[in-house]
Order: sequence, then C-alpha cells, then structure tokens
Amino acid sequence: MSAAPGSQAHRELRRDASTRVAVVGAVVNLLLSIVKVVVGVLGHSQALIMDGIHSLSDLLTDLLVVVASRHAAHGPDEEHPYGHGRFETAATLGLGAFLVLVAGGIMWDSIERLLHAGQAVRPAVMALYAAIASILAKEWLFWYTRAVARRIRSDLLMANAWHHRSDAVSSVVVLVGVGGALLGFPWLDLVAALVVGAMVAKVGWDLAWGAMRELVDEALEEEKVATIRRAIMDLPGVSSIHMLRTRRQGHEAMADVHVQVAPWISVSEGHMVALAVEERIREAVPEVTDITVHIDPENDEEQPTCKGLPLRQEVLAELEAAWKPLRCLGRQERILLHYLAGAISVEVFFPMACFESEDSARELQARMQAALENHPHYREVKLFFGQL
Repeated sequence: MSAAPGSQAHRELRRDASTRVAVVGAVVNLLLSIVKVVVGVLGHSQALIMDGIHSLSDLLTDLLVVVASRHAAHGPDEEHPYGHGRFETAATLGLGAFLVLVAGGIMWDSIERLLHAGQAVRPAVMALYAAIASILAKEWLFWYTRAVARRIRSDLLMANAWHHRSDAVSSVVVLVGVGGALLGFPWLDLVAALVVGAMVAKVGWDLAWGAMRELVDEALEEEKVATIRRAIMDLPGVSSIHMLRTRRQGHEAMADVHVQVAPWISVSEGHMVALAVEERIREAVPEVTDITVHIDPENDEEQPTCKGLPLRQEVLAELEAAWKPLRCLGRQERILLHYLAGAISVEVFFPMACFESEDSARELQARMQAALENHPHYREVKLFFGQL
C-alpha cells in the first residue's frame, strides 16, 4: 500500500527514492568522467576532455539532489510550519540555472573551436567509442531518473533527468565532432553544439521558470482549480464558495477557501462541513495536502460587513441592561447570536413553564424587541420555548 500524499511516510519514501537515484547517478558520472578525461588525453580529443569535466560537474548536482531531498523529507516544525517542500523548489531553480550555464558553455566552446579549427589535432578512433559509451550510459540514466521522478512526482528529479539527457546530447556533439574531424568536416562540431546548446538552455529555462513561479506562489493550473471548485460545490450543505486560493509547496500543494453554509446551523455542523470539504478536495486533487476551510454564514463579499460589531460578552451586558426592567433574563436556557448582513439577530430559549400562554410569550418578545430600539446593531429578537 502506498503512503498517503503529504504524510511523513510519503516524504520518507520520496527521500529514499531520490537518494538512490542520486547515488546511482554519482557513481556513473564519476566513472564516465574518469574514462572520458583519460581517453580524451590519450586520444587527443579536446571535446572529450571537456565532456569529461562536464560529467565531473554532474557530481555536484547529484549531491544537490541528495541534500535537497533529505531537507524536503522533513515534516513541519517550529521554524518551517508549512514543511520543507520549498527546499526542493529552490534546488530545482538552481539546477535549471546550472543547465542554462552549461548550455552557454557548450555554445561558447563551439565558437572558440571554430575560430581555431586550423589548430585542431586529429583525434584517435577510441574517442568515438568513449563518446558512444557516454551516450548510452547517460541515456539510461535519463530514463531511469525520469521514471522515478514521475512515480514520486519530483520536479527536482525530473530536472536532474533532463540534465542527464543534456549530457547524453552533449556526448552526441562530441561524437559528431570527433567523427567530423576524422572525416575532414570540423564545422559539424560547431553546428551540432550550437543546436544542442539551445535545446539544453530551453530545458534549463523551463525548469528554472517553473520553480520561480512556485516560489512566488503562483496558483495551480486552471483545470485543477476548477476540479477543486466542482468538488466543493457538489457537497450537500454548501451554498457557495469564494476566495478559493491555491499554491504549490514542492511536490505538494496548499489551498484555502471560504465556504458558505446555511446561517442557522450549529458550530459543530459547520465544522463537519469543513472536514467534508477537506476530504473532497484531497480526493479530487491528491497533491493538495494542506487545506484551510473558512466557514461563512453568508457571502461576505456581497453582504455588509459585520466587522466592529460587539462580541458575546459585550452583547450580553447590553441585553441585560436593556432588558433589566422586563425581568426576563435569568430563566433562559441559552442565548444564540447570529452575525448576518452587518447586524445581530438574537435568539433566546426559555422553558415552556415560564409562560402561562402563547400571548404572554409574544408580548414579552415584542417588549424585548422594543427595548433594543436604541441599539441599531440588533436586527431582531426571537424567542423559543421548550421543556426543561
């Protein structure tokens, strides 16, 4: 059974998977860098030597994946109450920027080698075999890393997968360059390198831009927001929703929403509606793991605000002062206050034994309503009667 998204077990599974991928990548990159540098020196291929240095730099990105994934696996704490998912986002941004820089280096080196093409030394055939081995190894790393990234929904691992693909393509550049040099066409190296450099720069830009959008709290995709909206509105007891906001947090997402319910339901029923809304959202879009639901008795974007109205303690003091001459308080079971459309409605519950007839109850209600005429923030008074 897979761990639930957002749980600590799920974070630990992602951490372990990311660590395994990074370790495998580090071992392959270390071996490739040694082979390519050695063969490049012995085979007189400057391109292969540079590609070996490129593979050596990949060890830094693998280390970045390990560190970032371990930080992102930690749950919320006092210093990071929303978790550590943004560590992964920041690392993705850094890796995307690194890809752009690598692409720029490939393109710059290609131009320099074109300017000095006459000084180039004919490489040995073994450089071709090293380039082919690099292509196969890096392409395997790409598919392996991408499969794990999709399984655990990790943008950071996906960025690293594309980094492996960029390395494979850069080795293709070496293969074409070495092959072209052996055949007497050194310009092929430049053309291939410039094209690949542009491709790698585009991948790096897309990854870095996506991470930047997350860091500035961009909302989820429109279709996912629409799915969340439909899931909430399909829930019985929900009248409307507004102020639905979403944002990403690493591989997870957050949402908060104002949900309008019937104004006369109890606090506990409103709480149950909120719990049901949270459950519906998680079912509809599993990546949303942190949800805040604000229950509204009315659409506070359309109705007059209740801001500034007195709270219960002050209200009870005002009611006691206004109704003291009526001698009606002291026998009530409870008093409910409803803050709606910029005013307060008061419900007072009395035991039936307190009144001789319905007429006497209606008379008391009228007198209680009249006693509040000098308090404009009270809309109406309702009396309810029942057994003790």
